[in-house]
Amino acid sequence: MLSSPYAGAIEKGKALILSALAAAIPGAGAATGHVRFADLGLHPDVFSIGVFTLRWYSLAYIAGIVVGWWYLLKLLAQPGAPMARRHADDLVFYATLGIILGGRIGYVLFYAPEMLTRPLSILRLWDGGMSFHGGVIGTSLGLIWFARKNGLNWLRVHDYVACAVPFGLFFGRLANFVNGELWGKPASVPWAIVFERTVPYGVPEPARHPSQLYEAGLEGIALFLLLWFFFWRTDARYQPGKLVGLFLAGYGLARFTVEFFREPDAQLRAFAEHTGLHMGQWLCVPMILAGLALIVTAPRRRQRVEPTVGLDSVA
Repeated sequence: MLSSPYAGAIEKGKALILSALAAAIPGAGAATGHVRFADLGLHPDVFSIGVFTLRWYSLAYIAGIVVGWWYLLKLLAQPGAPMARRHADDLVFYATLGIILGGRIGYVLFYAPEMLTRPLSILRLWDGGMSFHGGVIGTSLGLIWFARKNGLNWLRVHDYVACAVPFGLFFGRLANFVNGELWGKPASVPWAIVFERTVPYGVPEPARHPSQLYEAGLEGIALFLLLWFFFWRTDARYQPGKLVGLFLAGYGLARFTVEFFREPDAQLRAFAEHTGLHMGQWLCVPMILAGLALIVTAPRRRQRVEPTVGLDSVA
């Protein structure tokens, strides 16, 4: 094969382009000493048997629902509960339906509207793509339907369910980490991780913030502890809307903060650059405002609560 007189120039051009890309990405090529994600031995799949594959993300959803249901039963065993055990068993169906439908529809509307031109792709849940904000809306609508159908106080039902949600958030963010997705911005902090396929081929992978773990800690552990304290150590559960308000404001603030350390979705990078905030941050603003409004107005909704289970009335 004859060599082209331009071959050397082409190779030099490629080298210059790759060097420019590397220089444009903070931290690129400076990942020495950081943990590499590939060395952690993590894989999206738990196991495969024939055509069946169980993924960590699916397991996270299942674990979040099961553990959340278990904790909800603990809350309902306390005096003044807004519903009985039989209601909790039925509620799981409505909540799960809201999570799946709301999460998927929210993802399409907020993050991938181009999928509307390919309606069948919306049904391909196994390809991934769920929105937490959409899931909140879907679950809330499901709970309102459930409460009205059973003659329950829909706002107090929300209070109790909100206390159990952080379990699902925690498991979900851990699954994001195992999948090596939704990684953070380039960083030089000691705990930064070198994820795979985050930059164009040929450009050194930079170490990045493990923002999935930040979210697991704030949206999962910290938010759970906040709600745990107000449920078990105060009278917040007798002020309809206060606990769900704390959840909305707490989650919104945690997500808004972590987004500063997280890369925006590839298809919404231009949107983030134009508006100055990520889509997730914009969606958190109404959550925070709604949460604060519920917290401030909760005391005026305080009423004498007759328990569905337990023995004592609570003023």
